[in-house]
Amino acid sequence: MKPLSEQDSRKLFFDRIFGSEDACPSLLIKPSCEILERCGGLPLAIITMASMLACQPIRLLEGQWEHMQNTLASKFATDSKYEDMMHILDLSYKNLPRHLKACFLYLGSYPEDHLISRLELVRQWVAEGFVSTSGGQDVWDVAESYFNELVNRSMIQPQYTDFVTGVSFCKVHDMLLELIVRRCKEDNFLSLVNDSQAVVVEAQDKVIRRLTVVGLQGIDDGEGAITIAGNLSQICSLMILQGSNWVPPLAEFKFVRVLFLCVSYRHEMALDLTVINHLSHLKYLKVEGDDKSIVLPGQIRVGPLLDTLDLSRVTSSSISLEIVDVPRLSHLAVPKHSRLPDRICEVKSLRTLRGFSLPNDSLESIVGLSELTTLSELFLYCPAPLLPVPAAAWMGALSTSLEKLGSLKDLCLGPFQSLKPIALCADALSLLSPAFHNLEKLHLHSGCTFSRVPRWIGHLHSLRELWIGVKQLLREDVVLIGTRLPSLAQLGLRVAGVPLGRIVIGGSTGFPALKRFVFDCDWVSSLRFEAGAMPELRELQLVFVADEWDMAAPGGLQHLPSLEKIRAIRAHYGGDSLKYMYNTGEEVAALIRGVFEEAADAVPTRPDFTLSIGSLWRPREEED
Repeated sequence: MKPLSEQDSRKLFFDRIFGSEDACPSLLIKPSCEILERCGGLPLAIITMASMLACQPIRLLEGQWEHMQNTLASKFATDSKYEDMMHILDLSYKNLPRHLKACFLYLGSYPEDHLISRLELVRQWVAEGFVSTSGGQDVWDVAESYFNELVNRSMIQPQYTDFVTGVSFCKVHDMLLELIVRRCKEDNFLSLVNDSQAVVVEAQDKVIRRLTVVGLQGIDDGEGAITIAGNLSQICSLMILQGSNWVPPLAEFKFVRVLFLCVSYRHEMALDLTVINHLSHLKYLKVEGDDKSIVLPGQIRVGPLLDTLDLSRVTSSSISLEIVDVPRLSHLAVPKHSRLPDRICEVKSLRTLRGFSLPNDSLESIVGLSELTTLSELFLYCPAPLLPVPAAAWMGALSTSLEKLGSLKDLCLGPFQSLKPIALCADALSLLSPAFHNLEKLHLHSGCTFSRVPRWIGHLHSLRELWIGVKQLLREDVVLIGTRLPSLAQLGLRVAGVPLGRIVIGGSTGFPALKRFVFDCDWVSSLRFEAGAMPELRELQLVFVADEWDMAAPGGLQHLPSLEKIRAIRAHYGGDSLKYMYNTGEEVAALIRGVFEEAADAVPTRPDFTLSIGSLWRPREEED
């Protein structure tokens, strides 16, 4: 990357630490200039140094800056920009608090350019024992704070962020990853290999504690494989990533705590994973694959130390869980067609529960969810039609449970696509008296439709994200959402059929913090904004089926003072051919672009416009 100019370097440096150069104390100007000189205009060096200094307490700034200045002066004896850069990154690593160093090095478990899940990473840190708590702190909250601190120090790069969750995925800069690899090799912290010979060399050279195998298609040398098994017997973390189809003999890994197996879907012979029931030290288990690539135990027995069990990306039609004596299980995710275990009510430690199909479960199991009072995230599925349990019955059982789950912060009822999906009437949930007053995210996706916005939603004053479908939307419903939910940052609103009248949003209807609004309705022109509407709105998404669209844009877009993006999304009904969606003619796409680009051009903020085709699936409504 081309070095920055002196002016741009100063701006990047001072803005990161103080907000502007004018806010920098005079006594720090000179050391700042000397530090910037050592950075040589390299953006990564500047932002790394600035982020490191920005994390220091104000009272220590002067002494810390002088220390950094002197350290850089003593290290920079070479003319190599590359080595200078590595010195700066190494200094940043050395300056990390002790509790963050192991967490940072653990990023070396993932290959270059790999998209790393925040949730996945922090749960692995907990399983490895990297997260320390005191004074009644919650270990999962502390782990999240570690992640945020590494982001603030620019040691990891955010990739996907939203207005509610923040950073969902991250990557590691190539040079920082090189630093991690160096450090890991020096300290024998972990090893990452991507060919069979490398595995053999690594295993013969030392006892490996943590191993990541990337894209490995097999080991042909039988003796090498035996050697590997012997030297990996002390391993505590094993990851098989990017479609590898070689897995070492897991039965030998008596002490493994973290096991992440992403098995190739193209593997000719299924890998036997039945041994996972006997790995008694497991704290984190995640498996990805299908019936052709893996063989799971007929009944998965969750071990007593397990914190996380994630089988959500196993495409198997028959997963059976045995829930017995699991005092630590906090996060459980399974494929969305799975049934709730019979004794789910006994897992009192659960914080996350994802993937079960409500209509396929017994009413007793659904009611049993009410005993999981520590649940903070609940993701369940409700497919339709032709289900063994009537919708009103399981919704009633679910309502009974939800009224006792006071710790919930994230609740999602989602559909999964079938050949002819139909949206279920969700009115059985309208009379709910929720106990979860601290709920932050509520997703009642398009598989469930209410006649009106339930009144109880107005009591969720901490709500930051809401997705809901209704048959009719009245002004009082808009006012309820906009004025009673002051923290709402993302809103997805689906209106089935033709609205009874205009949906008018103005200054009196609230929405003071809303940043993203998704309006799913074929009658787009029914939406109108007036002065004072949604002052913080950055992104507006409009969803419609092209054949039913009223060929208009919303009115009053000029009243949205912060609007940056408008996105039109051509939806399709479940069961419709995507080929049909893409072959309906360029004329339709041109018409859509013309209408919305003209509307966007009239907005003072000149928002960007994009058109997406067939990217959103919509169920058909039940016939009355």
